[in-house]
Amino acid sequence: MDSRISVTSPLVILHGDEMAQVAFDHILKKFVNSRLDIQLEEIDLSAENRLLTNGQVVIDAIEALQRHGVGVKNAGMTVNRQQLEDLLRKHPDVDGNNLHPLATKSPNGAIRKGISGNITREDIKFRNLNIRRPEWVGRDIEVDTMEFGGIKDSFNQLSMATGVVKLMFVGSSGDPVELHRREVRKGDPWLLATNDLDDVKAWAHRFFQRAIAEKRDVYLGLKDTVIPGYDGAMRAAIEDIYHSDYKKQIEDLGLKYFYELIDAQAARIVSNPPKRALWGVPDNTTGRKLLKLVNQLKSISRMSAGGGDQYGSFNMAAKEDGILKVIVDGDEKHARRVRKGDPMLLMSNDREAIKDWVLQVFRDASRKDKEVYFGLKREYMEYDEVYSDVITEVRRELANEDTPPPSFMIMRPSSQLKKMITDPPRNALYPSQNLDGDIFSDISAALGGSLATASSIIESKDGTMLFEAPHGTAHDLYLKYLESDGKIAHFNPSALIFALANAGYRRQRNCYCRFER
Repeated sequence: MDSRISVTSPLVILHGDEMAQVAFDHILKKFVNSRLDIQLEEIDLSAENRLLTNGQVVIDAIEALQRHGVGVKNAGMTVNRQQLEDLLRKHPDVDGNNLHPLATKSPNGAIRKGISGNITREDIKFRNLNIRRPEWVGRDIEVDTMEFGGIKDSFNQLSMATGVVKLMFVGSSGDPVELHRREVRKGDPWLLATNDLDDVKAWAHRFFQRAIAEKRDVYLGLKDTVIPGYDGAMRAAIEDIYHSDYKKQIEDLGLKYFYELIDAQAARIVSNPPKRALWGVPDNTTGRKLLKLVNQLKSISRMSAGGGDQYGSFNMAAKEDGILKVIVDGDEKHARRVRKGDPMLLMSNDREAIKDWVLQVFRDASRKDKEVYFGLKREYMEYDEVYSDVITEVRRELANEDTPPPSFMIMRPSSQLKKMITDPPRNALYPSQNLDGDIFSDISAALGGSLATASSIIESKDGTMLFEAPHGTAHDLYLKYLESDGKIAHFNPSALIFALANAGYRRQRNCYCRFER
């Protein structure tokens, strides 16, 4: 007789890459296949399979989650330029000129948007985990960021009507070309940001020259996986300058250069600060927050964090000099001149999705008795003002239902980040917008132990739940695993096991489980 526990409802399993996938296979074998009689809908979300299916597996994953309501996602790779070229050489039948964005971009944002989910991250409570506090005394770290451009100099407003936002480009031909369109509803915020590529290059020269003059290790952080046409364009320009003009000088001085995704890099530097470094964060909105944080780091305590997340911007580098226009419901709202290579970004948000996110924040905080600290840039961002209005609206609705919201405060994102780290309350939730949420939650996880000791949960309004491990694929450990022919397998599986356990518990609550002996 089968001694496994029979579970009547399926569970969605989204596979990933590298060392994380090696560990995931072992975990599924040990804790699921041998113990549960359950139907698993397994989808291969590896970077290679996303390329081979031209992104179709990402859509398959979204549809599976919508059908079954509960899933577990493993960490996956987002390929860089070199990795993409390697995969295309391995699969010559794949047309690299006609790839869907889902074939090469991170699937995370598409999945969150596809199930209308918001993400919450917090520490896993281990009774036997000893945490080493970061030592900032004697550390000499400077943050260097661009003064102008980007979101700081963006044009942003609330849509005055329900309709279509069009991004138009007028180049040398004089004919307007539609680059992108999306639907918005009245009250939805939208934003256009660009950066002058010449300014980015000038900053890069100053940045590397400063590192050489001050003899500092060099750190560069961007989010080129999520916005390859914007941060990716800046990274390419900066690293071209590094390799052509400064790499030899930096290496001759015995200095090192590190590039990393900004969220992972922020977690690494804050939790394990280098002795002497110059930290380059070209995006000035993120850079100013981290500059203020580094300048005030004195003592650090444990905390947890959460983040609202609605990815889905349009981003690309300009193909020629011209004029960029935003048309909303037939009316031209903004125009600006761009030059060839300038990174461009158009983003918007759904007011109803923002409201769902705020309701989720308040529900989670009330359930866990947490204080709430929102981070918003309201003084010059009309885009952020809508969040403040929605928070007030939700607060009134809850009060009218005799359901008082938890204690909460609205502060600038830089103040929110500093409070999280230098003066954290005992039990708090820190809701942040997409990129801020990625960075802040990675810092929080690193300070609570590591990304392998943190949980990540995506929850939608209809109750769909996706549990995942917030860490990456452990590329360096995977290389050692391959070099040793599988004999050396170092990996902390805690977050993956916790995600699987959470999903199993959620699945059990929503179905009838039959025990046979």
